[in-house]
Amino acid sequence: MAKQKAHPPPGAGDVAERGAMMNKKLKEKINEAFSSVLPITLIVLLLSVLLSMSIDIIVMFLMGAVLLIVGVGLFSLGVEMSTLPMGEGIGVEFSKSKKLWLIVALCFFLGFAITVAEPDLQVLARQVNSIDSLALIASVAAGVGIFLAIAVLRIMFKIKLSYLLLGFYSLLFLISLFTPTNFISVAFDSGGVTTGPITVPFILALGFGVASSRSGKDSNDDSFGLVALCSIGPVLAVLALGFIYNPHEADYSPVVLPEIQTTSDVVREFAMHLPGFLREILLAMAPIAVFFIGMQIVTRRYKKRQLARMSMGFVYTMLGLVLFLTGVNVGFIPAGNIIGSLVAASSFEWLLIPIGMLVGYFIVAAEPAVHVLNRQVEDVTGGTISRNAINTALSIGVAVSLALAMIRVLTGISIFWMLAPGYLISLGLTFFVPKMFTGIAFDSGGVVSGPMTTTFLLPFAMGACEALGGNVLTDAFGIVAMVAMTPLITIQTVGLMYKIKLKKVEAADIAESSGLEDPEEIIEYEEDAANE
Repeated sequence: MAKQKAHPPPGAGDVAERGAMMNKKLKEKINEAFSSVLPITLIVLLLSVLLSMSIDIIVMFLMGAVLLIVGVGLFSLGVEMSTLPMGEGIGVEFSKSKKLWLIVALCFFLGFAITVAEPDLQVLARQVNSIDSLALIASVAAGVGIFLAIAVLRIMFKIKLSYLLLGFYSLLFLISLFTPTNFISVAFDSGGVTTGPITVPFILALGFGVASSRSGKDSNDDSFGLVALCSIGPVLAVLALGFIYNPHEADYSPVVLPEIQTTSDVVREFAMHLPGFLREILLAMAPIAVFFIGMQIVTRRYKKRQLARMSMGFVYTMLGLVLFLTGVNVGFIPAGNIIGSLVAASSFEWLLIPIGMLVGYFIVAAEPAVHVLNRQVEDVTGGTISRNAINTALSIGVAVSLALAMIRVLTGISIFWMLAPGYLISLGLTFFVPKMFTGIAFDSGGVVSGPMTTTFLLPFAMGACEALGGNVLTDAFGIVAMVAMTPLITIQTVGLMYKIKLKKVEAADIAESSGLEDPEEIIEYEEDAANE
């Protein structure tokens, strides 16, 4: 009797095809991460040779870079599969509700719960010994929760983002006048610290979901701005605590270099820290998962296949973040601190400025949330605003911020002399650039001031400041705030150029269709068309 040919079970072909596609996308994401991390890795290796750094620090850095590449690759794929559709779905469901009190309550709970477990917030709380850690964490989390609710309501009620930014930043600088000087830099840094790789993708997607369900030509413009407003809440909260507690100094945790003698010690150092970051990521992402499950039970929005894909993406996101945070915290902090101290201790301490600019320009691409912002911008604009334009503007902005930060380290100039004019220019530009660029610009401030800033650039500034004998709290701290500020100007400058270019194209089209050549006649023609 002839054997019957075995057939694969139903759906096996689809599973295999999806698996192959998943592997292909993962390879693409890891290759993209490799291209992003390679420049900063080569710069550090070159500096290690020129500065005669010890080999143990370099081995730690290289292993951290490997974990960083794999982590960013997994994170990018996971966010695309899970966090973005989760946030977008919750945003759409928010916009369907007619109960404003429920929207406000849910936004506050979501913002509060996500922020409480943000790993970088725990670091900030340990650095400010003059204020109770529980009070600091609760206040910052409440700030994010309140401003997340305000940001969602802004989209729903079509309130112009520039008005809110102008009002809240004016309040922020007013309160800072009554806050002890040693406390101001830490307070401004908190805005960038709390908008990390866990919160940023979700908040970006939430804004897109709320705006997408609203009709009108301005819906795409209002997709951005949530991260911008959520970055203000923590700064106001910490400044208010500084005003209430009136601390005369804010302590900080100095960088402690591990004792490494063999490659086994390197592996042991990373393995020792990995469980702690796994616990932090599980705690940080649990509120998002619980909130999403509750929404799914109530709305039945997603089908089983979608839920399976999102669950797998959630695992990728967590695994990617654990590897990323382990890599940058264990491998990058010592390298950044040593490079800063060695350059500052040399006879050419002024080299801190060009080296800082070079590192700042290329380190932006290694921030995981930057990849999410680029994807969101391309999706919302249909590719009209390219990721290359955004990346270049961000890189230039961070390079300028590092130059200013190193000038502060070298001279001890107050952070107010840089933040006040910078935000004045940024807020002034909001009235001249397209609305979408204002949202993208102020969101980018929270996006670029992520883990790479706190684990490499801040230790770099601290090492340089300690070597020069400066005040770390007033001169080195504040670098996160500087990194968060300058992209506001560079992105909006791109928006201004985009607006001018668009007007030229429109004028050329009118001249071709109407036969008019005189610019004044073209303007009159446009005004008549608008009136009609």
